Amino acid sequence: MHSEQSTFKQRKRIIFLLGAAIVIFFALLVRVAWLQIVRGEELSSAAREQQTSDNAISPERGLIYDRNMKVLANNLSVETISITPKNVRQNNKQTPQQIAKKLAEILELNEDNILAKINKESNFEYIKKQVEKDQTDAVRAYIEEYRLDGFRFAEDTKRYYPYGNFAAQVIGFVGSDNTGLEGIEMVYNEQLKGVPGRIVSANKTAGLEIPDNYESYYEPQNGKSVVLTIDETIQHFTEKHLENARLENKLEEGAAAIVMNVKTGEILAMATKPDYDLNQPFAVTAAVEEKYPEIKQELERLEGSEYNAKLTEVTQFLRRNKAVVDSYEPGSTFKIAVASMALEENVVGLNDHFFCSGAIKVADRTISCANRNGHGAQTFVQGVQNSCNPVFIEVGARVGRETFMKYVKGFGFREKTGIEIPGETDGIFHAAENFKEIDLATSSFGQSFNVTPLQMVTMVSAVANGGKLMKPYLVKQLVDENGNVIEEYNPKVVRQVISKETSKTMCKILESVVSEGGGRNAYLAGYRVAGKTGTSEKQPRGNGKYVASFVGFAPADDPEIVCLVILDQPPVGAVYYGGLIAAPVVKSILEESLQYLGVEPEYTQEEMEMIDITVPDVTGKTRKEAEAILKAEGVNITFRGQGDIILDQVPKAYSKLARNSKVVTYTEGEESKKSVTIPDVVGCYASEANKGIVNAGLNVRIKGLSGTGGIAVCSEQSPAAGTVVEPGTIVTLDFRFAEIRD
Repeated sequence: MHSEQSTFKQRKRIIFLLGAAIVIFFALLVRVAWLQIVRGEELSSAAREQQTSDNAISPERGLIYDRNMKVLANNLSVETISITPKNVRQNNKQTPQQIAKKLAEILELNEDNILAKINKESNFEYIKKQVEKDQTDAVRAYIEEYRLDGFRFAEDTKRYYPYGNFAAQVIGFVGSDNTGLEGIEMVYNEQLKGVPGRIVSANKTAGLEIPDNYESYYEPQNGKSVVLTIDETIQHFTEKHLENARLENKLEEGAAAIVMNVKTGEILAMATKPDYDLNQPFAVTAAVEEKYPEIKQELERLEGSEYNAKLTEVTQFLRRNKAVVDSYEPGSTFKIAVASMALEENVVGLNDHFFCSGAIKVADRTISCANRNGHGAQTFVQGVQNSCNPVFIEVGARVGRETFMKYVKGFGFREKTGIEIPGETDGIFHAAENFKEIDLATSSFGQSFNVTPLQMVTMVSAVANGGKLMKPYLVKQLVDENGNVIEEYNPKVVRQVISKETSKTMCKILESVVSEGGGRNAYLAGYRVAGKTGTSEKQPRGNGKYVASFVGFAPADDPEIVCLVILDQPPVGAVYYGGLIAAPVVKSILEESLQYLGVEPEYTQEEMEMIDITVPDVTGKTRKEAEAILKAEGVNITFRGQGDIILDQVPKAYSKLARNSKVVTYTEGEESKKSVTIPDVVGCYASEANKGIVNAGLNVRIKGLSGTGGIAVCSEQSPAAGTVVEPGTIVTLDFRFAEIRD
């Protein structure tokens, strides 16, 4: 009996132990499964972090070039400083607090943030990225002085824009991590950024690195470079004249300009003023302070995220690309589209007669012409030259609503162009079902709808380019780091909008607008400029706020480039007509750009009489020889002194001088003396200004004046009035036609 009980107890114990073993086995199995399946990736990652250092190597960001391979966005060599925290804490010559304080002082960082990183239980922490040489040298000197351990320096790059604010809204900028945040930098970020490399190295228990054979290096792939269609020189001309116009006219909402290749759609220049320095995109500039007078004091009261949010808000307007993002009422520049569609549809002829009494009645409204006295009887061409609203209202009515809408769409005003700039808008036009008689009338002279500057310049290019609407574009090529072309972007015809015949006719009409009509301030001797003025009143009507514009292209008989300038909101009460303040800006941009592009001027006989000649060098010549040389060039001569040999002359040799001007020469016995005070002729009519300068014994060089009549007033003179100069000095006078209406 006892034996049976003992055997039973033994069996029971075995069963219990077996059951316990099974339970423990299954518990271990569940635990292993939990660790491997549920937490496997997490634990593996932790193990890898503990056993290895896996550090990214930044690739070199691709460059941004202009069309002639001038670098517009470059990279500076910098370094990234990182630490192994526990190694830094083991230093016995400097405490973590002392190290944090010194690094904060050198690197201009927060001391508490650095100390927190030093005290972390991790193998790797960034201290600062994109550190420039003077700071890295200072950190290295500090480490060497105290023999500190646990620091790592890795090569890196930092974006640098060599021209500062040049083409700012087009190029854009990058953030601290080299990611594009605006403009081309953002749109082409994937192509520019490249692929990061890695250094993976095994660590000993103490955190020290194992020798080199335990380190793997994965080489980074540098980014592709972007070649823009922008021409650095033409962009420079455009920005210079646009900024001068902004300041001169005290524009409250800035200015924009576009220069485009008529035949290809390539954007040669795109500018918005005011702008900002790409190297300091959030700096509080004079333009920011002008718009927000108390901003510096307000920012001083803010900290952290509130400070950053406010700074971003007040600097945002500088980064808006007005040429693409903003829309405006085009005013009379839109009459180019209306005239084109009317000619294409054969509803108007060049010699069709119209009559303008100063106003016209449409439905229940009376719409005035800019010339309240009326233009009287005029042909269609004269109506375009005079920018007569009643003429265009009648022309629009002849076209009809459905056909009008067809051309509005055909010229691209109801869609985005698709240019490579973020934030493009597509303008605002009437819905077809709501396009009433009065809307047709106001639209016919460019009011009651909005377009973007880019849409406008694209339309004008189509009119100038045989009727072909080209897709505007800013990126010409993608190239690798050796300059090999990876991808090329070519001109693209969107559609044929008008015929070649209509295009040629419009070019001639628009040329007459500049030579005889309201665009005379864009007249450029030798270059046959065609163009149209525009002035539109901002909503609500009657507020005295206007947008002045002018669009011009040249040469009119074989167009190469088109230029549009938008001047947004001169002060209330100031001059605001596009023909007066925008046309001269387009003229200046076209003049320098055409000369730069090597487009040879072709002068009319009338212009030949006004062309400057190069003054010959007559120093060292006898009186007789000098007189013969100058007479052959159509220049008069005045002698000072009793000798026979010319010692000096004014103007100097190789100066530009108008025909029939005068060269004052000095011989032995007479010294050259500054003895003439330049009179003030700004504001004088052309004949009066010319007479004032010549009567003072000086020479005149005239700019900005065509020989087509009209009231021309001197707007600028150089040297300035009151300057004491030598007799015969050249005074350049710039004239603008006054009393032009759009």
